Amino acid sequence: MNITATIITLNEAENIKDVILSAKEVCNEIIVIDSQSTDRTRELAEELGAKVIIQPYLGDGPQKAFGVQFATNNWILSLDADERLDSDAINEIKKLNLQNTEYDGYSFARKTFVGKKLIRQWYPDRVVRLYNHNKCIYSTSGGHAKVQTKNAKNLNAHILHYSYKNYEEVIQTSYKFIERGARLAHQDGKRASKIDPFLHGFGALFKSLVLKKGIFYGIDEIHIAVISSFSAYMKYALMLEMQENNSLNGK
Repeated sequence: MNITATIITLNEAENIKDVILSAKEVCNEIIVIDSQSTDRTRELAEELGAKVIIQPYLGDGPQKAFGVQFATNNWILSLDADERLDSDAINEIKKLNLQNTEYDGYSFARKTFVGKKLIRQWYPDRVVRLYNHNKCIYSTSGGHAKVQTKNAKNLNAHILHYSYKNYEEVIQTSYKFIERGARLAHQDGKRASKIDPFLHGFGALFKSLVLKKGIFYGIDEIHIAVISSFSAYMKYALMLEMQENNSLNGK
């Protein structure tokens, strides 16, 4: 099909083969935008026929948007290196008539795993990943971004997201997003009250365990709920600390 896959990478030698082979099921062009990997990511990608573009990391959205300019097709399938198309996604994409469609993009539900454990409270986590770049594109704001479109169709299809090998990686990643979330909120002029860490921490726990029914899915879901609660709590605790430091410095 006339679809270009764009894949952003940094030291993804362990993942790059599987994601490219997955994309090749529906794409006739593969573009890898690599953030100066020091392993064999680029070599492996080129061996599999991908076009590799080296670009220092710009942020999630900007990096994905950057790669589109090298595509020879109008339709883009954006995948992360730790993602794969499920068989239902491959079948659904092959059925699409992209040359005569009323939609600008298509969304997929994501199944996210910690190791081999599917985290149900994170499902469906819908994301638009197949889109016409002449009509919409990834937002270029920092952090995790999304395709900007109001004309996307939800497909009954899945992307498999092998995001974490274990809980240690979940915790390490949460630290990164705690700091980033607090910093960006602070830079945007948002302020936290002394009760906000408690409210947001408890709110995240309630949402994970009750609203998303994590408590019914076993101990692994409870682990994730506790990590989510901690992350929410600490984001606002850091915001408070930033506000206090500004006050001490007379800002």
